[in-house]
Amino acid sequence: MTTLTFYGGVKEIGGNKILLEDNGTRILLDFGMSFNRRNLYFEEFLTPRTANGIGDFLAMNLIPDIPGIYREDLLTHIGREPEEPEVQGVLLSHAHADHANYISFLHKDIPIYCGETCKHVLDAVSEQSQRSIENEVVDFKPRPLYRRDYRKPPVPRVFKTFRTGDKIRIDSLEIKPVHVDHSVPGAYGFIIYTSQGAVVYTGDLRMHGLHAEMTEDFIEAAREAKPEAMITEGTRIDRVKTGESEEKVYQKSKNELKGCKKLSVIDFNFKDIDRFRTFYRISKELGKKLVISFKHACFLERYCEDPKLQAPNSTDENILLLKPKRLTGTYIDEDYTEKYIRDRLDYPNVITAEEITKKPAKYMVVLNFWYFNTLIDLKPNGGLYIHSLSEPFNEEMQISFDRMMNWLNFFNLRFVQAHCSGHINGVDLKELITTINPRELYPIHTEHPGIFRKLDVKTRMVREGKVYKL
Repeated sequence: MTTLTFYGGVKEIGGNKILLEDNGTRILLDFGMSFNRRNLYFEEFLTPRTANGIGDFLAMNLIPDIPGIYREDLLTHIGREPEEPEVQGVLLSHAHADHANYISFLHKDIPIYCGETCKHVLDAVSEQSQRSIENEVVDFKPRPLYRRDYRKPPVPRVFKTFRTGDKIRIDSLEIKPVHVDHSVPGAYGFIIYTSQGAVVYTGDLRMHGLHAEMTEDFIEAAREAKPEAMITEGTRIDRVKTGESEEKVYQKSKNELKGCKKLSVIDFNFKDIDRFRTFYRISKELGKKLVISFKHACFLERYCEDPKLQAPNSTDENILLLKPKRLTGTYIDEDYTEKYIRDRLDYPNVITAEEITKKPAKYMVVLNFWYFNTLIDLKPNGGLYIHSLSEPFNEEMQISFDRMMNWLNFFNLRFVQAHCSGHINGVDLKELITTINPRELYPIHTEHPGIFRKLDVKTRMVREGKVYKL
């Protein structure tokens, strides 16, 4: 018998946690953080208590209470007996936090299956992030974390990586991973061959990006599998085609940047290698230097390990690393305690904000909103800001967006929106579903599951925690 149980991603965008069971084999499809659910109770200065291990997460229903999946140290920390792992693996579709981050809580002996490039992204995140209980995907420090244990090495997780064309065997299950196009490299969909037939899991994907052919490969492989069930994302099932594309982001951004005779500031998700290449290409064509952070350098150096990504190294002649102010504010080496910065201080292409102010028109500075206080050092008086991210779609995002606009107005930076989504639109998604033609459809990662009922396919309105038999 084959069953599916959904513990996240139900009537919400992200937080996917799906348990597939087949003749005694149990695997998880993603194990991500639900931002929506977390934000119901917590915010910047009110967070789950690390001192309580996973206690707060279980109590507030941020993670499911499933036997045999959690770390021994986290269970004993809350007074429960350790449990042997009862899940044989996690299929991780991609490295975004809403699909990956709560792997942090899982038992060390549960292997994580992901694409080679996905692992590179996770390594980059780990290198430049401050360790927290919610961000220990690659490795973890056992809890409770006593001061005497701070210097002990973390416990590494077991990762088993693959590429398209590989086949995975997990006990009774055979899994075929197939690449898809998304806003982070190393994204995959899965075709899982169970005793009841094939189960298809889309992960997150799109058709309007630079690599639509990858998603087409997945669609064709899924169609050929004649799936009994398909678990599909539906982030934008309510959206029509708009003609958005990475090429349009390039054209619009280049036209704006070409006419800018003052400082140019850009913000985009640095996990998105396509978006990085767009602005890197523009900087070269306009004879400007692309200024990135030391955090960005961590990603770029990992991407270089995959020749298919065609990413330049962080010491490329067209790239500069912006040295942040720390401690004394004088840029001396002892100001920097973070290893990822210390390891790169001797790079030949490090630059300070003060140096940029001498000829600001020569630079395109990649600056995330959370580091906008750097604008005080960059001292722009007019110029351009390109927001290459999603527009706000909830109240919290709108508050941050309004605050961002206050900064831009203060420094007379002109706002330009130039973005294309990492998620498939409703028209393309309906065509994808029709082409694959599953016997049953399970829409998740969507706030509009009811729209799927209009399709000519048997559709389950997924309920969290309910067991569905194929």
